Amino acid sequence: MNEVAALPEAARHDTLDAFHRGAFHLVQPTGRGHRAGMDAMMLGAAVPTSFGGRLADFGAGAGAAGMAVASRCPRSSVVLVERAPEMAEYARLSRDHPLNRHLADRVSVLEADVSLTGKKRVAAGLSDAAFDFVIMNPPFNAAADRATPDALKRAAHVMEDGLFESWLRSAAAVLKPRGGLAIIARPVSLAAILASTAGRFGGVEILPVHPRAEQPAIRIVLRAVRGSRAGLSLKPPLVLHGTGERFSEQADAISNGRASLFGD
Repeated sequence: MNEVAALPEAARHDTLDAFHRGAFHLVQPTGRGHRAGMDAMMLGAAVPTSFGGRLADFGAGAGAAGMAVASRCPRSSVVLVERAPEMAEYARLSRDHPLNRHLADRVSVLEADVSLTGKKRVAAGLSDAAFDFVIMNPPFNAAADRATPDALKRAAHVMEDGLFESWLRSAAAVLKPRGGLAIIARPVSLAAILASTAGRFGGVEILPVHPRAEQPAIRIVLRAVRGSRAGLSLKPPLVLHGTGERFSEQADAISNGRASLFGD
């Protein structure tokens, strides 16, 4: 992931950033809003490499995680679902950039609030049983965390009450039976996520992410199956760094679209 150029609209302070070693690019804001990084790459890597269905990226921002899936899974189609109009426009700019021409016909953008329910959700474009997989990187910071004057960034980072319940309820509604779910969050949110998956998802797999082998996990990636009755399993962790500041071999492969997070 690296910044490769400033866009001509310099007054807007946008950048064009390369991911998967240049396999796709994102148009992103600087100084405001959310900029994608390793969280998005890990989330996109939670989807099996063989996936060839229709996927929804809830809270897509500029489209990093969803486009990472489209990049790594050439038979997939992806809908980038984003509530904030400005970030949805960045997702469109990313999808339509000439460097993403090879992905554009498999990526669409839907401006919608994933917390809507029933007919309002369907009217917004999120129909029942319309997807084979849902991924999500919801705002998971408490209101007291990372206070920021930037409203666009605050909307992307700060959790609303009942967020996991509303997002996972919608994911269950839009997924086909046996459809897949992947979510990235802080470890402190695990109890709330498991409570919201109960009765909706099974076969839960939890993969902790550690900055270094001797340090506590800073993220969890949870994967589950709609309607499954299988039990919960705890997967081997991903350790981001060995010695020094460089990514571990596994983390580098995941970051650059060379491997899946769960080994499939």
